[in-house]
Amino acid sequence: MSPEHTHPHAPMLADEIPRGVQEVILPSGERALAYSTGPITPPPPAVPSTPAAQPIPAWAKSTALLAPTLGGGIAIAAVGLSAAAPGLVAVSHVLWSAVAAIAAGGTAAAIVISRVRARLSAAQRPHITQHITANGLFGRANGTINHR
Repeated sequence: MSPEHTHPHAPMLADEIPRGVQEVILPSGERALAYSTGPITPPPPAVPSTPAAQPIPAWAKSTALLAPTLGGGIAIAAVGLSAAAPGLVAVSHVLWSAVAAIAAGGTAAAIVISRVRARLSAAQRPHITQHITANGLFGRANGTINHR
């Protein structure tokens, strides 16, 4: 053997290995370069260290601009409701009182009207009697109606 084969070579870097050649480990444990018999796959593209800046979509800009406005509107509404809360409680009591008064007045009016009608109709109610007579199964019926 020549003296140059006795010294191990420095390992090749992955970028230095040509296409179609790959590093394999032999059964003896040695590493060697071998040609690939399968299809040659291109090396993966280099990943850039920083991603390219992309423009911000219009919907994201409008949403970002509307978010503080919406939040501010909700906050102002909450402050307004908290300031108006005592008045709202008083208004709700007034409304319940009005509903109760309307219901009681309607009930009282219904009772009064029904009693007045009963008295008026009792004085004017006619007494009607009917007398109907018929002779035989197919005889003609005769009758009288009396109003008193």
